[in-house]
Amino acid sequence: MAIRFQYNKTSLQDLGKQLKVRQRALPTLQNKESALRMEVKKAKDQVAGIGAAFDAKLTELEGIARLWNEFNPALLTVKDVRFGVKKIAGVKTPILEEVIFDEKGYSFFALPSWYPDGLELVRELVSRAFEREFFLRKMRLLDFARKKTTQKVNLYEKVQIPGFEDAIRKIKRFLEDEDNLSKSAQKIVKNRAKDMEDVG
Repeated sequence: MAIRFQYNKTSLQDLGKQLKVRQRALPTLQNKESALRMEVKKAKDQVAGIGAAFDAKLTELEGIARLWNEFNPALLTVKDVRFGVKKIAGVKTPILEEVIFDEKGYSFFALPSWYPDGLELVRELVSRAFEREFFLRKMRLLDFARKKTTQKVNLYEKVQIPGFEDAIRKIKRFLEDEDNLSKSAQKIVKNRAKDMEDVG
């Protein structure tokens, strides 16, 4: 990225201000990046933990899989999923608050005795599936924000700050050279004027 500037004091001041803004913002961005990196790792671990618990529960239920043929899935449906939003390092992420189920009435005498336990198992599995989905979404949002922040850190660190410093250095050298030339020219004029006085 080429930084546009002019060889004058106004441009030097503008570049100095922009450089200071970036130098002040860089530590904050670096802290945000590391916080997001940690949160992404936590979310990945939570997704893995919930996934492992879900798989373990399914494996545990394999022994009673034949009973599910008798189960009526219409008895239990998801009515609503309530969620909130939590800001993590400036990024809004979804938080699962509650899964609300709609349970149809049934006769305890007409259906097998394991139905209440079966309904509770279904509630638990569905809730874990939603929880896992929320953590996956949270992880993706945080990872996207982390990548954007990393890009900005790299832009500031590797492109803009060195570019502004280089431009400022060039302007300072130019202004110093111009000042030296001006002083030299004044000396020459002074010396010529003195020589003319001596001759005259």
